Amino acid sequence: MMRRIGIIYRWLFLLGFLLGNVYEAFAQDADMARARHIYEWFVAGRGDSIHAALNKDLQEKLAPVVFNDTFRQTERTFGKLKSEGDWQRDSAAGITIHYRDLEFERYSLRFIVAFDADGRMNTIRLAVSTAKPVTYDDTKISEKDIAVGADGFKLPGTLTMPKFAAASGMRRVPCVILVHGSGPNDRDETVGPNKPFRDLAWGLAERGVAVIRYDKRTKIYGMNCVPAGRVLDYDTEAVDDALAAILQARTLPEIAADSIYVLGHSLGGTLAPRIAERSEGLAGIIVLAGLARPLEDALEEQFTYISSLTDSSANAGTQLAELKRQLVNVKKLGTDAFDDKIPLPLGQPRSYWEFANEYKPVEVAAKLKLPIFVLQGERDYQVTMEDFGLWRFGLLRCKNVFFKSYPKLNHLLQEGSGKATPFEYNRASPVPAYVMDDIASFVKGKRALP
Repeated sequence: MMRRIGIIYRWLFLLGFLLGNVYEAFAQDADMARARHIYEWFVAGRGDSIHAALNKDLQEKLAPVVFNDTFRQTERTFGKLKSEGDWQRDSAAGITIHYRDLEFERYSLRFIVAFDADGRMNTIRLAVSTAKPVTYDDTKISEKDIAVGADGFKLPGTLTMPKFAAASGMRRVPCVILVHGSGPNDRDETVGPNKPFRDLAWGLAERGVAVIRYDKRTKIYGMNCVPAGRVLDYDTEAVDDALAAILQARTLPEIAADSIYVLGHSLGGTLAPRIAERSEGLAGIIVLAGLARPLEDALEEQFTYISSLTDSSANAGTQLAELKRQLVNVKKLGTDAFDDKIPLPLGQPRSYWEFANEYKPVEVAAKLKLPIFVLQGERDYQVTMEDFGLWRFGLLRCKNVFFKSYPKLNHLLQEGSGKATPFEYNRASPVPAYVMDDIASFVKGKRALP
C-alpha cells in the first residue's frame, strides 16, 4: 500500500513538473509573440498601441507620443535600417528579455522588451548591440606563414588573403601592413583575451584587402633587438621592420604593389608618418590612436589616471612624484640642465628619449602628399581626444587627410560606455565591424567617409 502511494506521489510530482514546463514554455511563446507585435508598432510609430501594452507604472510615467517618432528619429541618426536579426530570448537574475539586433547604415542597435508575469510590458528600449566576434571563415579568407624583418632580424608573421579575389578574377589586391604599439607585442597585438590585429586582419580580408602582420622585434629578440653599430630608438624598435615589410609585400604576386598601406596603432600610429617619409611609393597611411603629444606628457597623464582608479596610497603618490621628476628631466635632454644621475623613464636608454623628443609626427605628416586616415576612440585614456584634436589642427589645411572618431571605443577598439579603464582590457571584446568597413573603404579609395 505504501509503495503504491509512493508511486502515485512520484507520478503526481512528475506530472506537475511537466505541466509547469509546458506552462512556462507557453508563457515564453506568448511573450515572444507580444514582443513581435510591439516591434511592429514601434516601426510603424503606433505610440498608442505601445502605451496600452505597458504596465500601469510605466503608463503613468510615459505618454504615447514618446513612441510615435522614435524609429524615424533613430533612422535619421544612424541611417536607414538595413537588416533585422532573428528574435531571441535571454535570462539573467530571473528576468527574461526578448530582443532582436538591428543593423542600421552607421550603427548596430538591439531592440529589447521584457514583461511582467501578467504579460504587461515593463521594458522597451534600444541598446548598443555588442560587437560580434570576428571569426576565421575559410570560405572567404586564407592565411599563410611568412617572415619579415630588417638588419638580419627574422620576424615570424602571417599573410591574410581574401579568397574571393582570385575567384572574381582579381589578380592582385591592396594590402595593409599592421604596425604595433609600444612593448613586445605579438603579431595579433594580444592584450588579455583580445587580439585586435588578428580581428583587423580577418575583417579586412573579408572585405577584399590583404593584411600582413608580424611579431614585433622586441617580442622575439628582447634586449638583443638592436643591430651592431646602432642604438635603440623608434627606427630600430619599429620603423625599420615596417619598411622591410613594405618591400616584401611588393614582391608578393598576390599584392598590388601600388596599393600598399601602413596601419599603425598607438606608437605604430605615431610612427606611420615616419614610415611614409622613409618609404617610396606607399599608397597611404592609417593612424589609429596615434599619439600626437610628446610621449612624456602622455605618460604622466596615464599614470595619474590609473592611480586614481587603483591606488590612492602614499606609495602611489611617491611613485608619481618620481615619475614626474624623470619626465621633467627628459625634457631637458640636449641642454646643460639635464641631470644624467636621474633615471630615465620606462628604463629606456638616452638614445630612445632623444629620438622621441626630436620626432614631431604631426609636422612630418603635414609634409606628406599621400592619403592619410586618422582614427580615434573617444573613450581612450592612453591616447586621448586631445591628441586627435592636435592631428586635426595640425593637418587642417591638408586635403589628403581624413578623420573619424568613434564614441564607444577605447584604446584597444573595445566598445563600452563612460571613460575607459585598464580593467576593460581583461574582457573579451572584438573590434567592431564598422571599423573594418571604414578602413576598407579608405584603402579602396572611397574617401567620402561617414
